[in-house]
Amino acid sequence: MTTLFTNVKGLVGVHQQNELLRGKALAHLPIIEHAYLLVEDDRIAAFGPMSELQLQPEDFNHIINASGQFILPAWCDSHTHLVFAGSREGEFVDKINGLSYADIAAKGGGILNSAKKLNAASEEELFRQSYQRLHDVMKLGTGAIEIKSGYGLSVEGELKMLRVIKRLKESSNVNIKATFLGAHTYPQQFKQDHEGYINQIINEMLPVIAVECLADYIDVFCEENFFSPEETERICRAGINHGLKAKIHANQLTLSGGVQTGIKLGAVSVDHLETMDDDTINTLRNSTTIGTLLPTAAFFLRMPYQPARRLIDRNCAIALATDYNPGSSPSGNMNFVVALSCIQMKMLPEEAINAATINGAFAMELEDEVGSISVGKKANLILTKPMPSISYLPYSFAHNLIDRVMIAGEWVK
Repeated sequence: MTTLFTNVKGLVGVHQQNELLRGKALAHLPIIEHAYLLVEDDRIAAFGPMSELQLQPEDFNHIINASGQFILPAWCDSHTHLVFAGSREGEFVDKINGLSYADIAAKGGGILNSAKKLNAASEEELFRQSYQRLHDVMKLGTGAIEIKSGYGLSVEGELKMLRVIKRLKESSNVNIKATFLGAHTYPQQFKQDHEGYINQIINEMLPVIAVECLADYIDVFCEENFFSPEETERICRAGINHGLKAKIHANQLTLSGGVQTGIKLGAVSVDHLETMDDDTINTLRNSTTIGTLLPTAAFFLRMPYQPARRLIDRNCAIALATDYNPGSSPSGNMNFVVALSCIQMKMLPEEAINAATINGAFAMELEDEVGSISVGKKANLILTKPMPSISYLPYSFAHNLIDRVMIAGEWVK
């Protein structure tokens, strides 16, 4: 199966090397104007300026004239909670009416609300809901995604979530990474027995996860009134002993020490980063750990946005992701993430696109497969509607500018 795109207005993200982009390099977004792109089966086979195209039309199953349109690598969403049972719009209305997070939690809301719904749902129903959400974000241009557990908060619930994620991997041609987030919060029965729940994570959940190969990463919500840096390190080291790499929920509400703990553990990424000071930024810049920013969570919760400009200007490696979840970011739309990053965090369009593609791929250790237009990588592509420039994509934030999405050489229907 071959598809040839001709007369592409701009072929975006043609990086010559697989390189995690930092500082000024993040603003370098290579674009080939008036280009062609050849897809063979599920891979990118060739590309270049139209003036160099020497192939004959009869050699292809499909030829698409992309005049006026751009082609980008599909989005790489490296932080989501896509597997959940039911929405929480009632809490959304409660917040509008002035209830605080603590008020909502006291009513049985928040993460514990999602845990109650998830534990009541069958694995089949959870898979059905999650598969529909996955298909929805594919249509929005996402071609690689990380999905966390963390709404089970019990041995059975966490394993059920991870088994659903495994089924999503097997049922979809999207690149999916699974993260075990049993340490999302403390379930009600362990509110006064933190040690008991940590032991359950380490001694009852992790051994089964390892035997069934249910996760790639381990994550902990390192925050005041959740898990301390010491508890975070202990849980992550137990996961590392079972072959999982660390990712950390860090510095969302306070200077929690999550960034430093993640770097100490060699974490692939530390995510959120709404609360950062100079010392924490310096620690991150001198590490190989990626800072993943989740602006739609700040948007939905009316919190200060992540200091993207300071992080970029201080040479930190950053990625962008949706944090798709029912409580604080009920959207998996990476197009809005890119726009919001430009509008509210003052990122250049080129920086935001790179952070949502190649750097997002690095944040899932998928940089050899996806994240840029490169020969041999998967044909995960966004074909835009006709646009005047690539900056028009975040500028016209409320419009759907995606014409079609290709994942592994097949159009998303």
